[in-house]
Amino acid sequence: MSTKATLIKKLQDKTAKIAILGLGYVGLPLAVVFGEAGFKVTGVDPDARKIDSLNKGVSYIPDVKTEAIEKLVKSGHLTATTDFAVLTNMDAVSICVPTPLRKTGDPDMSFIQSATEQLAKYMHKGMVVVLESTTYPGTTREVLLPKLGAEHGLKVGEDWFLAFSPERVDPGREDWTTINTPKVLGGITEACGEVAAAWYTGAIKTVHMVSSAEAAEMAKLLENTFRMINIGMVNEMAIMCERLGVDVWEVIDAAASKPFGFMKFTPGPGLGGHCIPIDPLYLSWKMKAFNYNARFIELASEINTNMPRYVVSRMLEAMNDRGLLLKGSRVLVLGAAYKPDIDDVRESPALDVIGLLQKKGAVVEYHDPYIPRIHHEPDGWQMDSVKDVMKAVRAADAVIIVTDHKVYDYAAIIKEAKFIFDTRNATGKIAKGNEKVVRL
Repeated sequence: MSTKATLIKKLQDKTAKIAILGLGYVGLPLAVVFGEAGFKVTGVDPDARKIDSLNKGVSYIPDVKTEAIEKLVKSGHLTATTDFAVLTNMDAVSICVPTPLRKTGDPDMSFIQSATEQLAKYMHKGMVVVLESTTYPGTTREVLLPKLGAEHGLKVGEDWFLAFSPERVDPGREDWTTINTPKVLGGITEACGEVAAAWYTGAIKTVHMVSSAEAAEMAKLLENTFRMINIGMVNEMAIMCERLGVDVWEVIDAAASKPFGFMKFTPGPGLGGHCIPIDPLYLSWKMKAFNYNARFIELASEINTNMPRYVVSRMLEAMNDRGLLLKGSRVLVLGAAYKPDIDDVRESPALDVIGLLQKKGAVVEYHDPYIPRIHHEPDGWQMDSVKDVMKAVRAADAVIIVTDHKVYDYAAIIKEAKFIFDTRNATGKIAKGNEKVVRL
């Protein structure tokens, strides 16, 4: 029996040993899905705190329930370690590590490179590797393939198998999760795709095959570029509507009444999360090597990046109109997460808004029921969430709603606050006609 056939059989009967490199928002849910499907899964991460938590049966990610981790650990379907040497005995490895941008706007490939170097030490015949980390087209072939295959004298597509399958995790979402969100998958060779598909179809409900790893890499970037550009467009629409004296939220709702040819996007204080603010810039960076300027991406990035500054300037003007001075005022920021009802501050516009308010001389506090403490390394500040949100609302000279968490009682906040600047239309119809509420 060939190496390919042997590995496919092990994957199909779930005797193959699985490793997940990186146990964050992507890796841990994937490990749980594979474990619940019947695979024996080993999570590998250099963060000892994560490993200790998992081996005690405790989850540290809201989307993954502790009960699920506890059950898998007790049944032996999930173990975790900081020791990459366990890869010696693994048949299938999924790489789920971060891919941030450097301050210069270039892709930071250090996490992928580090994971690849560790994996390379333990590569062996009869292994399938799938990269899930979002990155620029060509990464799987140009970065992973030479390091994992050629250095060991292994022929890809015969001795071992390599593919790319972009993560599609949307934190806080319950209707579409890892198990039922269709999985795009593309192999370095046709055989690579077949082996990877045999693995993923054993746990994921729908696998959508494409012809190459590059097509899979590009599909992920198209998804996020589509959202980034449309958010940039509607953010600019908000700026234009303000100058025209038109309610942008009313305009968006009216346009959304069309049952075809329109998809609703809403403006806000900027982009957050790991994907949308970052992933399209990977494509823009890659295209520079081909002397091509990705103009839509660059323009949308410029608009979205400037939204925190626009929000603060709007707030300053609104306060001036009411005889309030931002400098020296006590400002309460409601919400620090990049989206509602989650504990994720990655690339959150709230961090920029807080920093800009501080630079304007405001005395800033924040409240977020999911994020008790913020440590913003780039600017060197840290802050604890206020304990009593309504007490803080009453004490503040101004409240700015940055994240529209559902737990907030907006009617009570409107009643108690002296002035509110709402960047998310969280106050909606209940604030209509209320002069102390200004919406983006």
